Amino acid sequence: MPSVEGSQVRKLVIACDAGMGSSVLMANQLKKRLKDNGVVIEHSPLDAIPADADLVLTHSKLVDRTRTHAGDRPVVAFTAFVGDPAVDDVVAAIHGGTTIDG
Repeated sequence: MPSVEGSQVRKLVIACDAGMGSSVLMANQLKKRLKDNGVVIEHSPLDAIPADADLVLTHSKLVDRTRTHAGDRPVVAFTAFVGDPAVDDVVAAIHGGTTIDG
């Protein structure tokens, strides 16, 4: 399973399926939460994850499909677009410089 140190995350991508409404909401929330860390937050279709992404977040229903497009980058699954513990753990790891597994 790929991993990344939180202090090394420079670009975080929220990968989604067809629509991007919920992922845009999550991207905006993460931009606020990580603004002091210099992390670029983007949303992307899961089949077009940018090559320079360090970490990918995706809904748990899409995690297997997302991993096929993410290459060797960690993919963290979440279930709720607002207030999900997995997303909170990613934010804490970026703030604290600890390992993020995916």
